[in-house]
Amino acid sequence: MNVIIIGGSGFIGTRLCLRLFQSSKFFQIIDKAPSGFFPEKVLSADVRKPISLSFSTEPSALINLAAEHRDDVLPLSLYDEVNVDGARNVCDLARVKGINKIIFTSSVAVYGFAPLGTNESGVIAPFNDYGRTKWEAEQIYKKWQSEAPQKRTLVIIRPTVVFGERNRGNVFNLLRQIASGKFVMVGDGLNRKSMAYVENVAALLEYSLTFRPGVHIYNYIDKPDFTMNALVVHVNKLLGRSAEIKFRLQFSLGLLIGLSFDLAAKITGKKFPISAIRVKKFCSNSVYESAIELTGFIPPVPLVEAIEKTVRFEFIEDHKAEQVFYSE
Repeated sequence: MNVIIIGGSGFIGTRLCLRLFQSSKFFQIIDKAPSGFFPEKVLSADVRKPISLSFSTEPSALINLAAEHRDDVLPLSLYDEVNVDGARNVCDLARVKGINKIIFTSSVAVYGFAPLGTNESGVIAPFNDYGRTKWEAEQIYKKWQSEAPQKRTLVIIRPTVVFGERNRGNVFNLLRQIASGKFVMVGDGLNRKSMAYVENVAALLEYSLTFRPGVHIYNYIDKPDFTMNALVVHVNKLLGRSAEIKFRLQFSLGLLIGLSFDLAAKITGKKFPISAIRVKKFCSNSVYESAIELTGFIPPVPLVEAIEKTVRFEFIEDHKAEQVFYSE
């Protein structure tokens, strides 16, 4: 089996490649960025353009991890160019090369501010361009599968926020604030957050290579869902600190501060780590359910252990010279 991993130089892609390497599976990476771990495996291409490449071994499966996903992307057209046009170009590549299996990482962002416990049958109501373009990309992949439904396998994985060692996204920023001792809890902290550990997401992507023809759509969440209060307390304990949350801010005041930063960003053209949408996302519930257990998949790392591994790697051990990945 030759697995093509589009976006394989990134955070999730690197963990997936490491798993495939350890299990002696043959893979190649398509990415516009070099790989810090597998530079010899990279074929340079940009999903925004038609992909015309030759492979040393004809591919039998294609995993697309490439995405435009940050909250502050400009111009906004990049979401459509990478996520939607990219999906068309990926499907065209699959058609040309006779690839009958595509695995696509979408996102729970397609549900927007979803009700608690939203599963795969949840209402599609994205509130931003990221969620909208992920949903539009899903439709493009479904059309590709419908062209030969008895032969083609489409797997769509919708992870919640993905975290883990080396990532510099929202969960890392939260953990860093807690580790600094200057963390401020906005709101009452009773809202719950679903999270997904990168090793488990990579394991699921590898596992889904075994799926049969058809359309398979799954959310991905590691359980249990922590409240923000419980998460902060747990991380403080891991760091050997008092579990007490010292600083709290009412949601209305936090939102006002976020709006102020939005105004400053509009005036100056600069990007700031605080914004109204990030305050809203921080204080909202984001709790999802998944039917993935029906496939027999068992995540290799329990969530509590995953948080401990991440905190230890980032804030207790010394890994300053190693590669990191920037994302939301």
